[in-house]
Parts: sequence; structure tokens; C-alpha cells
Amino acid sequence: MKLLSIAIPCYNSAAYMRRCIDSLLGGGEQVEILIVDDGSTKDNTLQIANEYEARYPGICRAIHQENGGHGEAVNTGLKNASGVYFKVVDSDDQVDAEAYQKILSLLSAFQEKGSSLDMLISNFVYDKEGEKNKKAIRYRTAMPRGEVFGWEDIGYFGLGHYILMHSVIYRTQLLKDCGLSLPRHTFYVDNIFVYYPLPYVKTMYYLDVDFYRYYIGREDQSVNEQVMIGRIEQQFTITRLMIDYYNLDQIPEPKLRNYMARYLEIMMTISSILAILSGERENMKKKRDLWLYLKKKDEALYRRFRRRFLGWGVNLPGKGGRFVAVTGYRIAQKMFKFN
Repeated sequence: MKLLSIAIPCYNSAAYMRRCIDSLLGGGEQVEILIVDDGSTKDNTLQIANEYEARYPGICRAIHQENGGHGEAVNTGLKNASGVYFKVVDSDDQVDAEAYQKILSLLSAFQEKGSSLDMLISNFVYDKEGEKNKKAIRYRTAMPRGEVFGWEDIGYFGLGHYILMHSVIYRTQLLKDCGLSLPRHTFYVDNIFVYYPLPYVKTMYYLDVDFYRYYIGREDQSVNEQVMIGRIEQQFTITRLMIDYYNLDQIPEPKLRNYMARYLEIMMTISSILAILSGERENMKKKRDLWLYLKKKDEALYRRFRRRFLGWGVNLPGKGGRFVAVTGYRIAQKMFKFN
């Protein structure tokens, strides 16, 4: 059995996937690298995947599937994972070599002790094209360091310091037991990947290393602002799914409940901002419909969000209100460099 399974969803990724895979090979025999070709047609992604499988048997595995989208590629990776732990690394991203070894050493130590760890959290870096100073997201105010902890030990999450796909490694069996299945042909499913398993997580560990390098800069990238606006319906779809997954009032641990509410709040905010940025009446109607959807599902949560700064800001009326919302978004964009 492998220590860590790493799924790399690839779709026409030939131009950059080698850099990603090469950064992961340092894990050696402890790691299996599942290179999932999601029906690429425009380049030799599959051939590159097959090449790595041939060069590194027992470490790299090439998996080909009909196109099902990023979420289906993650699903396929999880189904084929034999490692005790599971991580997703996107094909245009990479990991830091030194931090990688520290993570593997820590996971190996847990295995040797026979200890159960549900989720390992580490830092990630916004590796934005053209930016000299890269923004690192760290969780030092939110989580204890050097010990296993639970939700009751969680501290303060600063603005923008959400647990994202880049920062988590889950126990593989936990993901399978909770029934995680990401929707096909849908973008932004990484939010579900992180959010849905959270109530099943009991034990966590925060390793304060800058492990994941999250590349931002391609014009066709899913987090490019104009691309996100063009795919705004998928952002709404993911947010509605997340609203549907849980009645947060039934989450017994208060700090977990509060964190999940904050995650939903930022999803509502992003969807709303994209609608405002688009300048289209149809999208503004979809924005209103999304807030009404939340109100129908959970009126108390709806009222809570509307009273808080983010929900209040994206629902201010008129041109002045839209100006305030966009200005706030641009300030956050400069601070965190997230797209």
C-alpha cells in the first residue's frame, strides 16, 4: 500500500504537465502519481502520461477516460487510489520539494504509530505570473501547530484564509466512506472537494510549510476573471449544491458549523460579485434568485449573511452599491492576488 496517492487531472495539459509531475517524483516509492487524462484531443497529454508510466513504473500511472470534466477526473483518481492519503494537484501547479519531504515524513510517522489522521493542512502560495512577491496563505492564527487537534481547537481564520483544495490532504478512506462524488462537466468543484467531507473530519494536523504552488496567469485558466464570468452559471450551480448538502443547524460542533457557514458566505459573495462584474441584467437576476434560494432553504442563514459585511456589500442597491461592491473586490484582489 502506498502512503500517498496524488491525482493530477489533465485536459490538453501537454504544455505544462511535465513541470507538475516532475515536482512530485521526489516522493519516490511512497507515492503513486495518478495522471488522469480527461479525454484530451488537442495535444499529446495522453502520450506524456504514458511516457511517465513507462519511465516510472510503480510510481506513475496513466489513466485515460472520456471527457467528464475536472470533477470526474478527481473521482477517477479517488477510485484508483491505493494510498492511505489522497491529494489533488492540478496539472499547471507544482509543489515545493523541501516541504514535500516534510509532509511525507509526517504522514509516514503517523502510519508507523498506527495513528489516524483525517486531514493534513499545509500552506499554499499564489504563484501569480509576473508577480515578484508571491502571496502565501498560512493558517497560523487558525490552527495549533505541532499537534493533532479537532474542530474545538480551531482559532481565528483571517479574511481570505479558507481551507482550499491546495492546502488539504485527506485520508483516502474518509473520502470514500463519506461518499464524495464530484459533478461531471462542471468547473469549480474544488470547493465541494474541500467542503463536503468536513463534517466527517475528526482529527487534523497543521504543518506550517509552503507546500503547494498555485499557478495563476493563463488566459484560459478557470480562475481567470473573464472566464469565471463566462461560466457564472456553473459558479451558481456549485453554490446551490453546497447550500443543499447540509442543514448547518444540525452540525453539532459550533466551530465547524461556523466555519462551514463562512465558506458558504464567501461562495455567495463570489457568485454575486461575478454577476455584478458581468454588467448583465440576466446575471443580476440569477444573483437575486441565488439569494432567494438560500432564503428558502435556510432563512436564518440568509439573514445572517445579509447582516454581515460581505452579504450587505454585494446587495447594496443601484450603481453606487455596485461600485462599492466592485471596489471592495478589487482591493481584496490586490491583497490576496487570487486571480
